[in-house]
Amino acid sequence: MANRVPIPTSNSSLIAMIADEDTVTGFLLAGVGNVDLRRKTNYLIVDSKTTVKQIEDAFKEFTTKEDIAIVLISQYVANMIRFLVDSYNKPVPAILEIPSKDHPYDPTRDSVLSRVKYLFSAESVASGRR
Repeated sequence: MANRVPIPTSNSSLIAMIADEDTVTGFLLAGVGNVDLRRKTNYLIVDSKTTVKQIEDAFKEFTTKEDIAIVLISQYVANMIRFLVDSYNKPVPAILEIPSKDHPYDPTRDSVLSRVKYLFSAESVASGRR
């Protein structure tokens, strides 16, 4: 235990959120929130007044920032910008679709699960297993 290397806090990464107010509030209460020196937050609360353009802009901003490691996005919001979510192919930040209180989770629409399913089916074909 004494030989453990401390985790550097200056190089720590953030989690970004694009979701409804209840989901974002829960994660903010858990300590996920951040406001930088330019007063930019690491989350976007999506409600009935939020435009698809605002969601697209937030997604593009969060996926290009170097200090973000994970982008959590409610699946119903991801469906609004599905073309962006499905075309995103970088490992970091990772895009994770999560359920919301008012919208059930559909695993067939999840971009990460579809990629994993594709990889496993390609591996099983390549190795001769099914």
